[in-house]
Amino acid sequence: MAGVEETKNPTEDNSIGLKEKKETIQQKGKKMDRQESASGQKKGKQKQKRNKQKEKKSKDEKLQDKPDQKGEKGKVERQSSLSAAPAAAATGGSGSKTKPAVQPEAAAVDASGNEGSNNQTKEQPQKSKAELKAERRAKQEAQRAAKAAKAEGGGKPKPEAYRPVKVATSLQVDDAKVQKKVAKKLAKEQVPVRTLSQKKVGLFSHLHQYEKDVSLTQELSLGTAGSIHPAIIKLGVQYAKGIICGSNARCVALLMTLKKVIADYSTPEQKELSRDLEAKIKPNISFLTQCRPLSVSMGNAIKYIKFNITKIPPDMPEEEAKKSLLDKINRFIRERIILADEAISKTYAITKIHDGDVILTYACSSLVDKILKDAHDAGKKFTVIVVDSRPKLEGRECLRRLVNHGIRCSYVQITAMSYVIKEVSKVFLGAHALLANGYVKSRVGTSMIALMANAYNVPVLVCCETYKFSDRVQTDSFVSNELGDPDDLVALPKHHEKHNLAGWREINTLHLLNLIYDVTPPDFISMVITEVGMIPCTSVPVILRVQNPEM
Repeated sequence: MAGVEETKNPTEDNSIGLKEKKETIQQKGKKMDRQESASGQKKGKQKQKRNKQKEKKSKDEKLQDKPDQKGEKGKVERQSSLSAAPAAAATGGSGSKTKPAVQPEAAAVDASGNEGSNNQTKEQPQKSKAELKAERRAKQEAQRAAKAAKAEGGGKPKPEAYRPVKVATSLQVDDAKVQKKVAKKLAKEQVPVRTLSQKKVGLFSHLHQYEKDVSLTQELSLGTAGSIHPAIIKLGVQYAKGIICGSNARCVALLMTLKKVIADYSTPEQKELSRDLEAKIKPNISFLTQCRPLSVSMGNAIKYIKFNITKIPPDMPEEEAKKSLLDKINRFIRERIILADEAISKTYAITKIHDGDVILTYACSSLVDKILKDAHDAGKKFTVIVVDSRPKLEGRECLRRLVNHGIRCSYVQITAMSYVIKEVSKVFLGAHALLANGYVKSRVGTSMIALMANAYNVPVLVCCETYKFSDRVQTDSFVSNELGDPDDLVALPKHHEKHNLAGWREINTLHLLNLIYDVTPPDFISMVITEVGMIPCTSVPVILRVQNPEM
């Protein structure tokens, strides 16, 4: 009917939509199937290629193995022919018919044999690296033993016997090559070389040893062409003979002598003072080293002077430059030695001395001597035990100074240390140097004093200026030390008759050792008193790091 409107059924619309969705899903599924089939074809082609490559490899391997198989087949044929010979005689040549039957058996045997060997190699456990190394070493030792047996004249190798360790008779210092280099250097500087005809102990042959019979000034040229200043020659002789001894005294004497060298210096034409002056000082220092090795304090003072020489500007006038150097040397002596001793004595060390103390000191230290005198002047009442030892007997000079100052003293030898240590309340010691590892280098016998005091719980105080601190490390008295004159050990007063050791040099089996210094470990030192304060021995690297190089 025309008047009636057509109405849409919603269920029909839904059914149409579902059909469309199904169609789209089916189309997508077909596409996925096509893609999967294409990828499957690609994978199949790749597999075919791989299989072909494997077949080629197997063919190549078979071709390589054919000559070996032929040889093995020939062996099998020979064996079969020998075994089949009687049968062939009976059958009339039927042995030839057995060849085709034998070949596959031989191949089977070969294949089984190879497979068995492969299985055996697979079943064997792999050895560790340590086991392989041990096997190699054993083989090498066996080869060496066989070679040694052949060298001795054949026969079976002998078992390894005990081989004594060979100790070097000389160190790097006293090596012939090193000595030649030193001699060439001294020859360039026109410095005489000390003769080596001295009788030394083998273990200490690398150390310097002074003897009165050896002269260094005999071959010196003292004219205008000479490179060594006369004041340096005089100082070297005083060092060698022991007229000037002690770290502070030797350092002050060196600085005063270098002031004379600088004052007498004149810069040549077309040369700079900062370069030429340092070259002129080197032979003088080398001569002093030949007379007696430089102390740590002297080495630090020389470094200070060279550092200031290199800082001189090239355009500075000569007189002004020389004056500035002399002023800096005077400043070093005043601040690093004189004022440092004052600070140690009157600021820090005096606080450790009380009334009724029994103080023990060893040998003769100028700083310890000053501390005891200042404490006595401050009104402290105490007694001092001076311990001494041969051959220098330096304690006698210390005893004389203290007694003249009015201090009550006792004097004993180091062999009687165990008898007096029970009465001691404190031990004051001087130092030649303080090393970077905290060890104290001082007069020989100091370590024994510190060890004994530590055993009886007596505090050991070492008094040392910071300019004696060294960046070197040393744990024994063998590597770096100094040897005194061995004749001093057997020397007796003049009124005594000749003794049995008067001709000790003629006895080949007798060697005398006269060490000058020893090294004390920091475990035996309670405290180190310096101008910067009271510190432990282990603080030496800190002081060296913080210290100003200009000072």
